[in-house]
Amino acid sequence: MGAQAVFVFIGGGFGAITREFLMLLIPQQSGAFPLDIFTANVVASFCLGAAFGLHRLGRVSDEFMLLVGTGFCGGMSTFSSFVFGVLSEATAPGQAGLAVLYGLSSLAVGYAAVRLGILSGKRLRRA
Repeated sequence: MGAQAVFVFIGGGFGAITREFLMLLIPQQSGAFPLDIFTANVVASFCLGAAFGLHRLGRVSDEFMLLVGTGFCGGMSTFSSFVFGVLSEATAPGQAGLAVLYGLSSLAVGYAAVRLGILSGKRLRRA
């Protein structure tokens, strides 16, 4: 149990640093689509899908899934950040449409990124 927690802890730290780097790299403008959080969520979704696909095929270990899937992806993409982004847009005057667009596109593109990651993991097996 202790070793598992260490994998999650290390991965989560790197994921959080990556998220912050992306948020600094993609500055957020007031009243604009929250591209910074959206990008972090999509990248994390793809990474999680790829890790899951490789794990399901036996190409990576359980420890790798804890490090990357639970730790890194969990630290990089948080549900609280997603909800905060939707709420921030929804409470700004005249931004309800942007809040709906952000929420729905995050779910749709996040789903697509996970699926693409799984498919990529399967293709790596053949290589």
